[in-house]
Amino acid sequence: MNVQKRGPLKGVIKVPGDKSISHRSVMFGALAQGTTEVTNFLQGADCLSTIRCFKQLGIEIENNQASDHVIVRGKGLHGLSKPTDILDVGNSGTTMRLISGILCGQRFESSLIGDESIQRRPMGRIMTPLSMMGADIKSLRDNGCAPLAINSTLDRKSTLSGIHYNSPVASAQIKSCVLLAGLYAEGETSVTEPSLSRNHTELMLSTFGATITSTGNTATILPNPNLLGQKLNVPGDISSAAYFIAAGLLVPGSEIVIKNVGINPTRDGILQVCKQMGADITLENIIDNGGEPVADLVVRSSELTATQVGGELIPTLIDEIPMIAVLACFAKGRTVIKDAAELKVKESNRIDVMVDNLTRMGADITATPDGMIINGGRPLHAATIDSKSDHRIAMSFAIAALLAEGDTTILKAECVDISYPNFYSDLKSLAK
Repeated sequence: MNVQKRGPLKGVIKVPGDKSISHRSVMFGALAQGTTEVTNFLQGADCLSTIRCFKQLGIEIENNQASDHVIVRGKGLHGLSKPTDILDVGNSGTTMRLISGILCGQRFESSLIGDESIQRRPMGRIMTPLSMMGADIKSLRDNGCAPLAINSTLDRKSTLSGIHYNSPVASAQIKSCVLLAGLYAEGETSVTEPSLSRNHTELMLSTFGATITSTGNTATILPNPNLLGQKLNVPGDISSAAYFIAAGLLVPGSEIVIKNVGINPTRDGILQVCKQMGADITLENIIDNGGEPVADLVVRSSELTATQVGGELIPTLIDEIPMIAVLACFAKGRTVIKDAAELKVKESNRIDVMVDNLTRMGADITATPDGMIINGGRPLHAATIDSKSDHRIAMSFAIAALLAEGDTTILKAECVDISYPNFYSDLKSLAK
């Protein structure tokens, strides 16, 4: 994929449905009694992996990809069937971690695998709390990574036990995995995080009928609820909107309206950082969408200043940090991103990949053990960018290329299909 410097960006776009919420709509719909109807479902590769896995578990799912409409015919909490083959999650860490919590509560064996990237990502972080609950979950290569075997040896007459787990990191995937296992446990299950991670699981499970409470950084769930199918409209994904927020701020003379974006407070860190940097962003038409706040974002080109990004803000913008690093390259002053070591275990080591590729483009950027230091104001030039098949890297550099002199080449650019299949066409539609 080649991307060139562009003039003002103008127009109105609608980004795809939220990836985290789309995953959960299928999972929770499968565990509910009756039909769950989902509109604005994200048709990215990761969410399609979730659909595929639950079909293998005996759930009837209709997916109209033309209209982004999904119907899940749930069979209740104990209605899943033993899969006839290994469950392949593709590149989806969310699928791998959340479905593991569900599968540990079943009375059948199952195995999980994914692509090369998934097989390098740490699964010990869910295996530890699940084992504390009495689950039988093993890394088949004994390296704390996939492939995983679940219930391969355990006597399934036994049940899981509720625990109070103090998670060492703020991670919605860890929290959700443990809470989902808690649906099948004896007694209540709680997860306490060092900082509050995204809370889509708590909000949606409550909508389906689970008894789940949140106090500070602790979420608690009671077992064996009667979940009922729901009608869900997935908000636009703020992680996908982040690239157009950045483009609108950075490309001179731009004004972009991004419709129907989820602005859940556990996800809106990108907006907070942009405001700290002096961004001209207005929120319009704010509504409540089943507990998830939604707004239209009006973004206008702005002169940005450097800022500090760290602490409890990090879980609210962990997926947006690559894009924030690009923003910082064009901001006046020194931006410090810290407390973000989690970036090292995403689809790629996003600290190293961002620093390497931005350095190739002429940025003044240095890696730190838990983040980056960026001295803004140096002009960028075109380069060949290795995305490492990481969708968030590819999209971040597509935006950086709009400001760089020359033609930038992004390798493995098709990886954007993981979360935003129409990203390049939507970006092109704004160039007047």
